[in-house]
Amino acid sequence: MALLEVPLVWESAFGTHVRAIVVGMVVASAGSLQARVEQHPPEPHRHPEAQALSSPTPATPEDIKSGAALYARHCAPCHGPNGLGNGRLAAGMAAYGARPSDLTDDVWQHGSSEGEVFTLVKEGLGSDSQMPAYGSRLTDPEIWHVVQFVRSLNPSTTEKR
Repeated sequence: MALLEVPLVWESAFGTHVRAIVVGMVVASAGSLQARVEQHPPEPHRHPEAQALSSPTPATPEDIKSGAALYARHCAPCHGPNGLGNGRLAAGMAAYGARPSDLTDDVWQHGSSEGEVFTLVKEGLGSDSQMPAYGSRLTDPEIWHVVQFVRSLNPSTTEKR
């Protein structure tokens, strides 16, 4: 049953006023989500404070492998198994105006330095439905491993970042 298909039992017990309130809350939530998504600049941009951060250790094959496993668990549902922005949740996110980034291309919406990627993964962006924060789920070393894996998806641009 769809969210807005409230059963007649519900209406008879609580009246149509409650149904109108529920519908209003759903519509307001969707509008609020869209407003939060639009607060961040729509064009590619940099974050100078985050740009100044760098990984405390150079990327090793073991770190990248660890990052790949963490990525598969935490990032692939949205960004896809290969970072193309086509994960199983991507279409649902697009309905709210926010599509997961393609991590293999040359356009990095929120900066492409390792510090910017680290900060985005740690702090998130907008609401949890846009880019959730992983700072409470992953340790800093784990986040750096994810960053190192993500940056390995497009080796030709790693040096430019």
